[in-house]
Amino acid sequence: MMYGAKAYAQVGLETGINSASPHGLIVMLYDGAIEAIRKARIYLEMNDIEMKVKSIDKALRIVKDGLTASLDIEAGGALGEQLLALYDYIGKELVLANVQNNPERLDTCMNLLNDLRSAWLEIGSTATLEK
Repeated sequence: MMYGAKAYAQVGLETGINSASPHGLIVMLYDGAIEAIRKARIYLEMNDIEMKVKSIDKALRIVKDGLTASLDIEAGGALGEQLLALYDYIGKELVLANVQNNPERLDTCMNLLNDLRSAWLEIGSTATLEK
């Protein structure tokens, strides 16, 4: 039964990805990273080290392979460079949180990503209004 639920969720995710705008895909990346960090914090509190490591690894992959890879520094200029530095900082904080079992570092990463997500949503709503 659990397999069916997972398959259904996967289809929903794939449908969302296929129909999302580039702006929406970035929001999905933020959501995924935030959720992975939230889970890592729960696993840390439960002392489930294996699942904590897997969740932090997932968040790191989203930040590095998703958010960082999506940056166009040339087109983004100074803002793109600042985002790159911030993503690098978040990545380092996630590694330290993992090694040190430090929930405060996880909270810092989650708060930064939440702020970026909110700003990205605001940019999207402003762009929509200007059309």
